[in-house]
Amino acid sequence: MAKFIKTKKNTVLVFGNFDLLHPGHKWFLRQAKKYGNKLIVVVTRDSVAKKIRGHKLAQNEKTRLRAIVALPYVHLALLGNKIVNHNFCLVKKIKPDVLILGHDQHWKIPQIKKKLAVAHIFPKIIRLKPYKRNLYRSSIYRTILIK
Repeated sequence: MAKFIKTKKNTVLVFGNFDLLHPGHKWFLRQAKKYGNKLIVVVTRDSVAKKIRGHKLAQNEKTRLRAIVALPYVHLALLGNKIVNHNFCLVKKIKPDVLILGHDQHWKIPQIKKKLAVAHIFPKIIRLKPYKRNLYRSSIYRTILIK
């Protein structure tokens, strides 16, 4: 890890919904940024988020994307593809040096490595722990909004 942080010559890629951007999301993104000099964030499309989560998010994809673009430590933010399981397509296209997973992204790292190896892409894959999970979760913020 120290080598990645020290050299800072790495493209870092993260995926997420980032619904109701909160301190937990910002902490996650700042931690991810420590692994390279270029942080690329892929924001999940509304249709994909609904299929995965089983419900509509509080904010639409354009609002969520604007919130991510405004963060000074994000180099590039873009919307994901319109189909579920698009992530490997984008990883193959972007070819990051580091792929950061959130605590709630349940992909299995060995499976990711195997799929990407077929495309000759070998990023370092890191799963970050949550930041104050009982305080900062989009579901908590959504509940507050509903009340």
